[in-house]
Amino acid sequence: MTQFDYSGQVVLVTGGTKGIGAGIARAFLAAGATVIVCGRNAPEQLPCAQDREAVFMPLDVRDYEAAEQLMQTIVNEYGRLDVLVNNAGGAPHALAGDVSPRFHEGILRLNLIAPLNMAQLANRHMQQQEQGGSIIFIGSISALRASPGTAAYGAAKAGILSLTASLAVEWAPRVRVVAVSPGLVETEQSHLHYGDEAGIAAVAATIPAGRMATPEDIGNACLYMASPIASYAGGSNLLLNGGGEKPAFLQAKAADN
Repeated sequence: MTQFDYSGQVVLVTGGTKGIGAGIARAFLAAGATVIVCGRNAPEQLPCAQDREAVFMPLDVRDYEAAEQLMQTIVNEYGRLDVLVNNAGGAPHALAGDVSPRFHEGILRLNLIAPLNMAQLANRHMQQQEQGGSIIFIGSISALRASPGTAAYGAAKAGILSLTASLAVEWAPRVRVVAVSPGLVETEQSHLHYGDEAGIAAVAATIPAGRMATPEDIGNACLYMASPIASYAGGSNLLLNGGGEKPAFLQAKAADN
C-alpha cells in the first residue's frame, strides 16, 4: 500500500501503456492520482490499481503539434497538470557502425528531442499554476556506462541527465525537474533482451540485489521524486540499479585462480 497521497492531482505518463510506463501509471493510480497515459496505439488493457483505471490518449511524442494539443486537452478537461513523467522511448539493438545516420537521428529524436518538447509544453502550463508542478525524466544506466549495441540511445539518455540539470535551474522554483534512471528492469518484453527464463535468471544473478528491478520499483521512485518529500531534489538523478554491476576484473581474477 502506497504511503503517498496524490488525490486530486493529474499525472501524465508518456509511453504509459506497457512495461516501465505501466508500472509508473499503476503506482500513481494506487496513490489516488488521475493518470493519463499516452502512446501511439491503444493497449488491450489499461493500467489499473485500487479499482481505478488510467485514461488513454493517443499520441506519438515525436509529433510536436499533437503533443501541444494533448497538453491543452488535459488542462481543458482536468483543469491542471501536476506531474509529467517522460517515459516514452527505447531503441533496438544495433551496432553503431552498421546503421544509417537516419537511424541514429531517429533514436535521438525519440529519446532526447521528444522528451525535451514534452517538458517544454508541460512547463508552460505548470508555470501558470499556483502549485507549480513536477517533471520526471526517465533516464537509464546506459547514460552512465558504455552502451554497446545502443550507442545512440545511451548518448540520448546522457543528454537527458544534462537536460534535467539545466531545466531544473531554468524552471525553478515553481516547476521541479528531476530524473529517475533504472538499471536492468524485468518487463513483459525481457525475453527479447535476455532470452528465456534461464537467461533472465542468469542476468539477474549478476546484480547485487539478486534480481532485476520491476516496473513497480520505478513507479515507487517516481512517487517519491514527484512528492513534497523530495522538494529539495531538483536537478538530481535517482539511480536504481540494485547495487550496481560487479566489476569484470573480479570475475576474471576469480577465473585465473
